[in-house]
Amino acid sequence: MIQLGRKQELTVVKLVDFGVYLGEKIGAGEKERVLLPKKQVPEGTGEGDVLTVFIYKDSSDRLIATTREPAAELGHLAVLKVAAVGKIGAFLDWGLEKDLFLPFKEQTKRVHEGEECLVALYADKSDRLCATMKVYHYLKKNSPYIIGDEVTGRVYEISDNFGVFVAVDNQYSGLIPKREAQGEYKVGDVLSCRVTNVKEDGKLDLSTKQKAYIQIDEDAKNVLQVIEEFAGVLPFDDKAAPEVIQREFGLSKNAFKRAVGHLLKEKRVKIEGGRIYKL
Repeated sequence: MIQLGRKQELTVVKLVDFGVYLGEKIGAGEKERVLLPKKQVPEGTGEGDVLTVFIYKDSSDRLIATTREPAAELGHLAVLKVAAVGKIGAFLDWGLEKDLFLPFKEQTKRVHEGEECLVALYADKSDRLCATMKVYHYLKKNSPYIIGDEVTGRVYEISDNFGVFVAVDNQYSGLIPKREAQGEYKVGDVLSCRVTNVKEDGKLDLSTKQKAYIQIDEDAKNVLQVIEEFAGVLPFDDKAAPEVIQREFGLSKNAFKRAVGHLLKEKRVKIEGGRIYKL
């Protein structure tokens, strides 16, 4: 059976002026055939030879074979560059003559020419190969990582309810939970994270924060820098509303209070009259 979106070995069943026809075998029972264009046919190819090819569709929506190596197969993931953006979606360079279509409805953010995005390859209702940025169901759950490991991942979706979804190594399922997702994140960001939990199903919980004792030092430096930007007097203290703290520092209220406590202990700030003063 000739499989769309897959690399497979097929037999040369007929030679023609414009290429060769490939099938699973030679014989009267042969039903499925696909054309390998002449410019793709290796020199010296003859009837009965077996070739490894990739099957996709040409601009006329006909099955066609190629000996070129695509960046992804059906159901697989790849980071691809946007070649062009049209009225109904974007087109990605995946190593074949015909660019891969990324519909607007399959984008988790609007993409622009020249940028890279993580996508999975799927077949739409018309059996055409397309790309999707909604890669959650395509990610693996058998990563080699354990709690405490440092990993690199790409943000592929952001949820107000769950947090920041990250594809670790562009292939494993990871999440920065909402409680940990302090600061600004964008789809496409490549992050350095720490594994904080490996769930029973293999999915990874992540944090961009360092281990607690390191993170408090970093947060304290951040808080002190912001106080300096307020000319040394912060117009609120650690009892401020969480949204104010998030806006000014990109920290949770608890992280802010820990950082301020650290600075108080080091006698670098003081709290007086509902304000924080740099010493």
